[in-house]
Amino acid sequence: MSIISIQNNLGLPKYKQIILSVEKAIDEEKLKKGDRLPSVNKVCLAFSLSRDTVLQAYDELKKRGIIYAIPGKGYYVKSVETSIKQRVFLLFDELNIFKEDIYNSFLKNIGNNVQVDIFFHHFNVPVFKKLINDGNGNYTRYIIMPTNLTGIVETIKTLPVNEVIILDQTNPDLKMYPAIYQNHQKDIFEGLLKGKLRLGKYKKLILIFPGFREPLGMKTGFENFCTEHHFDYEIITQFTDHEIAIGDLYVIPNDRDLVGVIENARNHNLKLGTDFGIISYNETSLKKVVANGITTISTHFEAMGKILADMVLKGKNEQIENKSSLIMRNSL
Repeated sequence: MSIISIQNNLGLPKYKQIILSVEKAIDEEKLKKGDRLPSVNKVCLAFSLSRDTVLQAYDELKKRGIIYAIPGKGYYVKSVETSIKQRVFLLFDELNIFKEDIYNSFLKNIGNNVQVDIFFHHFNVPVFKKLINDGNGNYTRYIIMPTNLTGIVETIKTLPVNEVIILDQTNPDLKMYPAIYQNHQKDIFEGLLKGKLRLGKYKKLILIFPGFREPLGMKTGFENFCTEHHFDYEIITQFTDHEIAIGDLYVIPNDRDLVGVIENARNHNLKLGTDFGIISYNETSLKKVVANGITTISTHFEAMGKILADMVLKGKNEQIENKSSLIMRNSL
């Protein structure tokens, strides 16, 4: 019990005094890895504290990875690295250049006292649920990218509501959580609107939309734009075996389809930006130079990572719509 010190007139919540006491004991090597902490009941009796106060302190230490619990036996020191003030569970859908930009920006802005563990669900609902269930209770923050998966809201709701941030896509079922997100329906509509003068030279707008990974808002925004502005349009699920016609303008969310369209055009001696056009979704450095420049509609991924870090560090409880823009190049 000598490792814990509680002062009634310190002006610091008692659960935080317990945390500081344990950290100090570890830093001074009075507690080592594997050592057992005083039981919840002993701390309660020694300092006339409620169980909730002691459990709150131990729970925060547990979420930071400093201690762990063995049911029926007690709490033990797991790590002697007390400088880590937060542990973040970051769940992405898949690894690609856009997620890498968000991740790198997030790490750059989050600081050295936060541990970030990254996971991927690969659009697999059972994997999504298992990762969240396994991580529940072991982190101070949970950043979740739910994409358009169905049947996962109840799993997210098992996490503490004040510790969750929704990333990239949100929906009305998740409105109780802070979020940094893209408004795909609005972004594609406004992006096409900004390029409307150049779109006028094309006979048909074609969206390649497999519909599995892509946000449904893209399709809705595309349809709304074409209908309101009287463009002939078509939505296809895949480009394979599709024949490019002179006057076609392709809107392409997936980079694999982008490569397929460009290769097909070259095989048929069609000139990009003259015979047909392309608007790709999501900016990358390569699109500045590929095929003499690919026009993109894209959110600002580095800004998203920076805002996300700010939300974690400052505990912001907001829903923030990340900005998007049309980047005009020769493919249009």
